[in-house]
Amino acid sequence: MKIEIKWGLIFSFVTLLWLTFGYLFGFQTKYPTMHVVFSMLFALPAIVMMYLGIAEKRRALGGKISFRQAFLTGLGISIVVALLTPLVQFIFHKFINPGFFEKMIEVAIAGGQSLQQAQATFNFKMYAFGGAIFGLIIGAITSLILAAISRSKEVQ
Repeated sequence: MKIEIKWGLIFSFVTLLWLTFGYLFGFQTKYPTMHVVFSMLFALPAIVMMYLGIAEKRRALGGKISFRQAFLTGLGISIVVALLTPLVQFIFHKFINPGFFEKMIEVAIAGGQSLQQAQATFNFKMYAFGGAIFGLIIGAITSLILAAISRSKEVQ
């Protein structure tokens, strides 16, 4: 479980860096309509980090890993990330971009959403806990795919 915790911590730190870069590059302030696109691009480093975690587990197991071992490694990383998501979101929204939700609500309303819809989407609870659940689901799916790719053919 040490590898899963290590990569979950790395993943969470990279998530905070990604959010911070998005803020610094203006995707949450000057160009808020691009925020969604920038956020979706995080899939690339997310897949790479998950793969690297599974690859490290494979090395720790002597160069061979079963589908089950690879999947459980990816799932373990996803669980650590899900548990840390509220903390990452708190740090970002409290210290780095405290105006994030107000700006996103403003943009959503300008795009045709009602105030209630925008407030329901852009709030700390949704980002912290909804993000953790969504991340866990996507992490499990990614783990399944990477386990199929990463598993050693001779290990079942």
